[in-house]
Amino acid sequence: MGVITLTTDFGLQDPYVAAAKGVILSINPKVNIIDISHAIEPQNIAQAAFLLSTTYHYFPKGTIHVAVVDPEVGTERKAVLLVTPSAFFLAPDNGLLSYIIDETPPDNIQVFALTNPRYLLSPVSDTFHCRDIFAPAAAHLSRGISPDEFGEIIHSIYAFPISRPQVSEDGVLVGHILHIDHFGNLITDIKKNNLPRGRIFIEVHGHIIDDLSRTYADEDETELLALIGSSGNLEVSVSNNNAARFLRAKMGDEVKVGINKSSLKQIRNKETY
Repeated sequence: MGVITLTTDFGLQDPYVAAAKGVILSINPKVNIIDISHAIEPQNIAQAAFLLSTTYHYFPKGTIHVAVVDPEVGTERKAVLLVTPSAFFLAPDNGLLSYIIDETPPDNIQVFALTNPRYLLSPVSDTFHCRDIFAPAAAHLSRGISPDEFGEIIHSIYAFPISRPQVSEDGVLVGHILHIDHFGNLITDIKKNNLPRGRIFIEVHGHIIDDLSRTYADEDETELLALIGSSGNLEVSVSNNNAARFLRAKMGDEVKVGINKSSLKQIRNKETY
């Protein structure tokens, strides 16, 4: 039976997700299909890679993860199957699996090209590889087809550098917003173990937050707060409100952490919460 997950930037207003699911179920009617997200920003490979990395650990061993954010669909970029001891990942070779590669020892990774026409739809559209390549390959894999049946082994795969916070010359920890969730929470690349010990100050868009909170309800609805979210990453939030809209923040914006306010003195128009 098995489990197949889907992560795409397709949205739900068009029939693309349904078409991919239809292909999977036509090949394996008993497989369980789970949607991780179809609300990735269009063509935002880095966002999809991050969300997949925060989720795949929670699925049963042997789960098949299909991730498709594919600005270069129809070009010479490869379609790949990455195999680890815990899971299978099918994606375009465009960096979407960067976190998986970063978290897995090289000796525990195998990568295969998805080229065997026996396990693809025919003809293959130049614009919809999720339906014609990744979905059928995932379905056949869920039925027990060996990974080496899908194509030749590949000895290199593209991975972008993982976003990590850096310490500036004046000792300020500088991170970036990786994702803005449905509630408007700003999820950063700063991990709990990156933070200095003791009381800290967090700055984003000229606003300074005094130390960490424990829950989203620790402050009033008009006050910013920062906490370590369920992903283990630092988040900036507004209780029962939308921090992204409140701050006019976007993915890629800086978030800074210092051990005192003076370490953030270069920030203009500061407001303390």
